[in-house]
Amino acid sequence: GSGQGRGNSGVFFAGGPEIQILDNYDNPTYADGFAGSVYGINPPMAHSLRPPGEWQVYEIVYRRPVFEDGVEVDPGHFTVFINGVLVQDATQLEGPGGFMRRSTPREFPEAGPIMLQDHGDVLHFRNIWVRPLPPRPVEGGEGSKLSPEATAEKRSEIAAGIRAHAATLEGRQMMMRYLESLAYEVDEDAMRTATTMAAAEAAGIGEMDGDELEENKAGILEFERALDYLVRFDVLPEDEPSRVKVNTIVEEQGWNER
Repeated sequence: GSGQGRGNSGVFFAGGPEIQILDNYDNPTYADGFAGSVYGINPPMAHSLRPPGEWQVYEIVYRRPVFEDGVEVDPGHFTVFINGVLVQDATQLEGPGGFMRRSTPREFPEAGPIMLQDHGDVLHFRNIWVRPLPPRPVEGGEGSKLSPEATAEKRSEIAAGIRAHAATLEGRQMMMRYLESLAYEVDEDAMRTATTMAAAEAAGIGEMDGDELEENKAGILEFERALDYLVRFDVLPEDEPSRVKVNTIVEEQGWNER
């Protein structure tokens, strides 16, 4: 088939708006009917479909319209990615949309199922995940942005979880997890443990001969990237000895040449 007759379907949300599903790979159609359209309302910003026969990945963020006393206070919107490419960027709704019409804004249900359209074409779905979003301020929530205090608390919680996992490991794996925890929170004990283990790791690398270095290249570069990351974000100083040593070895081996 061609046009709208190839892999035609859609994801419908409570209230009626649809994100279009269509096989548009080398198959143009009308603007607001392309894959990734908010159907009947807005075309996609890009065409990022893989060839027929390959799985397509849709990620859809849906916010319903909100009314108070019959007055629209938030039109709602869609943000959509297809295969990792942004195709709808907080596109506002205009009611439910539809074929060759721009509909009138109206209230939508607070919650409801998603629906997959049977348009008579053969296609397959898998790995469908639905996750509720926190309420927006207009819905009485605090929104999805965390305060600086809440952000710091969350980062501390993540760091503690990483360090707890690190304590169950040994050797290089333990060291890498402790280094990772420092990206979330600079804790004196974790810093001491991480830098002590990093110094031992760097010393061990320094004792390797050429064959051993080549054999352990991937791990050495991973270690260097971890240290470079922490330096870049001012967690470790520029002249941190382990980093200087590993940087020097990487340069001597010519591994940083492109």
